[in-house]
Amino acid sequence: MNNVTTSRPRLLLGLYLNYFIHGFGIIILAQNMTALSNSWHTSIKIVSFVISGIGIGRLFAYLLTGALADLLNRKLLIYLGMAAYFIFAVGMVTTKNIAVAYAMAILAGVANSALDAGTYPTLVEVSDGNGYGTVLIKGAMSAGEFVLPLLVAWLADYQLWFGWSFMVMAGLLVVNALNLLPITFAQRIQTSAAADSIAASRSMIGKKVVQTILLLAYGYSSMALMIWFTQWITIFAQRVFHYSNLAAHGLLSLYSIGSIVGVFVLFYLLKIGTNEFILLIGLNLLALLSLVVLIRAGGEVWLANAMSLIFGFSAASGVMQTGLTVFMKLYPAHRGLVTGAFYFFGSIASFTVPLISGSLSVHSVGTAFSANLLVAGSGFLLMLVLALISHSREVN
Repeated sequence: MNNVTTSRPRLLLGLYLNYFIHGFGIIILAQNMTALSNSWHTSIKIVSFVISGIGIGRLFAYLLTGALADLLNRKLLIYLGMAAYFIFAVGMVTTKNIAVAYAMAILAGVANSALDAGTYPTLVEVSDGNGYGTVLIKGAMSAGEFVLPLLVAWLADYQLWFGWSFMVMAGLLVVNALNLLPITFAQRIQTSAAADSIAASRSMIGKKVVQTILLLAYGYSSMALMIWFTQWITIFAQRVFHYSNLAAHGLLSLYSIGSIVGVFVLFYLLKIGTNEFILLIGLNLLALLSLVVLIRAGGEVWLANAMSLIFGFSAASGVMQTGLTVFMKLYPAHRGLVTGAFYFFGSIASFTVPLISGSLSVHSVGTAFSANLLVAGSGFLLMLVLALISHSREVN
């Protein structure tokens, strides 16, 4: 083991539990919109506005937290994220002030960025530079997103205070803080000059710059691909394919199932040493092809179901995290900054995709959804070009 901790299983439990809690944080405001509007004596529209603060927090915090992760101990960044999420969970249900609520939402975005900046580099470092552990983050988040709606529904059925869902989130954070407290995160060991040196020739420097641009662009496209699909698949199936409400929502459920299955398959393939570029190219191509077939499926519900499952398996299985691992290998001494920059571009996608796709929907819902093909195609091409450039660097 290299430099991260003396208690690896307990560390991994704590890191993944944080992302189970983050799964709560992603959707907890949306799942409690009506209750929050009643509590704040305001409209659903205002609650929706408050939710947008999460994206703003992410966008402005990623580069800062990424840089801090390389300057400070990883554990400090993780605890910063946990503390910010705790304040968010408690503050959101104790305030009646919309401005304060919006600040709490921004703080949730900061929490997300701090956790990412501290956790992704730690998982790579504890695995001796391999990134298979980062893939399971996606599974932990999906588990949290699965459990929270059940908890919210249970509280509503028994007419209990909606805020208990936030308190459960806060309680889990306290438990996990105590779990991680005695674990020693060693100071980050600087990589050797040879490990992080840039070749002297201008051509090699140029190739590394191009690789960096490609990977930042992939940070955007991989996030955009998932957001675009989840935002439009249900209404696309209803409006274009004329599916029933149940059949249309079923496509999104199958996407989620495919994503969870894909997480474990990708984890296994990376664990046994499968080449990351082969996986990145293959999964992005599979996502593109499944999306093409889905759009042309028409009234064939079984075919649309199968393609939604395959799309979730390929596009939302942790392939984005695998791209980040490749990026961190390019800059082993700056893993925190790389993580921040990569997810900064992902945050730009979460902000711009609804605007772009919403504008396209003025023409038709079919156009709005089908435009995701361009995103899928760009992701495949980005990884193909990246693999070719990386191979040429290794040969030289």
